[in-house]
Amino acid sequence: MLELLKNFLDIILHIDIHLQQWVTDYQTWTYLILFLIVFMETGFVVTPFLPGDSLLFAAGTVAAMDGNPISLAVVIPLLVFAAFAGDNTNYFIGKSLGQKVYEKNYRLIKREYLDKTHAFYEKHGGKTVIIARFMPIIRTFAPFVAGVGTMSYFRFITFSIVGAVIWVASFGLAGYFFGNIPVVKKNFTVVILTIIFISIMPMIIGLFKKYIDSKRLQ
Repeated sequence: MLELLKNFLDIILHIDIHLQQWVTDYQTWTYLILFLIVFMETGFVVTPFLPGDSLLFAAGTVAAMDGNPISLAVVIPLLVFAAFAGDNTNYFIGKSLGQKVYEKNYRLIKREYLDKTHAFYEKHGGKTVIIARFMPIIRTFAPFVAGVGTMSYFRFITFSIVGAVIWVASFGLAGYFFGNIPVVKKNFTVVILTIIFISIMPMIIGLFKKYIDSKRLQ
């Protein structure tokens, strides 16, 4: 288990190296690997740990390299569709389970993440589907909670498309234009950690504010 966790962390921190290896080993089949990772991260509430932002940035970086068989013109629309398909899958899973998820304690659905996402919806409404795209864990649970709740499918699908396009395009293009700059390439692990830190910053701020508020009430 420890070895598995170590290997997973190595993939996250050196996603550019691993992605280049996938391209070398699997050529255009790499598209399928990218599609499945993005789809699963957003499509199932049990896989919020999969890389999202960092993977998109690395995909853009690798696509900009000479001689690589993957193209940004394919990567962006493909992963937009993967994110959209994942959202829809998660939405309908939530819709099929309904309010039962709040009444029962499902072992594979972490209640803490469910409650945080629900609170996020209470504060931001439908825009949560777009905002959550840039927040690990919350983006996995947002479509699920939308399906459990009363958001209409037409409203959800509108937010989902907008969020998927902005998310994939922004990180993919950032990697494409900046990922191969020498200083970025030399410090790619630091860049990935920075992306992860910025992504979870809203959650950290939210937890800090909640802690401060609880102290004031004591």
